[in-house]
Amino acid sequence: MKVQTAPTLADFEGIWCLSRRITDHHAGTVGTFEGTATFTPEAASLAYHEVGLLHLPNHAPFHAERRYRWRDVEGHIEVDFEDGRFFHSFGAKEQTASHWCDPDTYVVRYDFEAWPFWQSAWDVNGPRKAYQMVNAYSPAGT
Repeated sequence: MKVQTAPTLADFEGIWCLSRRITDHHAGTVGTFEGTATFTPEAASLAYHEVGLLHLPNHAPFHAERRYRWRDVEGHIEVDFEDGRFFHSFGAKEQTASHWCDPDTYVVRYDFEAWPFWQSAWDVNGPRKAYQMVNAYSPAGT
């Protein structure tokens, strides 16, 4: 099923396989992450929890995890940090968002064209950061 617009919040519920590629433009290296992202209903939102193994050059693989809260707010999906602070939002017409985390800028582009396979691509820039992180999601069990 092709999705020309962003899926609704409920469409994300469940377990997703997650593959991440992190290209560090300063160091000229590439790291990877392999794991799962689980969206669990909680009140009027989805709790996002990713867990897996992070592989960085010159380091042994290590356990990594991250948590967010996804909420539907007037037809947009708002993504909050685990502690409730706003992170970014996206919607059917605007699938690009940015976040300023002094002194760094984070810009994300969501791609739902091959739904239920989807991606988010982050470009991060700042005085000591210059990397791209591409996250590929697929339904678990496919």
